Amino acid sequence: QVQLVESGGGLVQAGGSLRLSCAASGRTFSSLTMGWFRQAPGKEREFVARIRDNGSTLYADSVKGRFTISKDNAKNTVYLQMSSLKPEDTAVYYCATDWTVRDSRRPASYNYWGQGTQVTVSS
Repeated sequence: QVQLVESGGGLVQAGGSLRLSCAASGRTFSSLTMGWFRQAPGKEREFVARIRDNGSTLYADSVKGRFTISKDNAKNTVYLQMSSLKPEDTAVYYCATDWTVRDSRRPASYNYWGQGTQVTVSS
């Protein structure tokens, strides 16, 4: 079992930056694949980024070059640094994880989810 707790959301103006954090319980954090997803009102949950246990990263085209995913195994925490934010980035952001993730972009590939943190970007 893994429990995830996100933090760092808030209100920011377009062009600004935010850093989201996701703290994971358990002693096997370094073995996990960690993902970030987001869901805007009336829309499906969509993939944002993921980082594997070996550190390899993957990004959605919509955030590539603006967002950076990273992790600190000593702190059992994954981060999402978001820069050059746009109003269309407004959503609830969720952290997700599992040990075996075949298709990183599919929410169904992850069995463990955080409660979400709201990010609002004003124009």
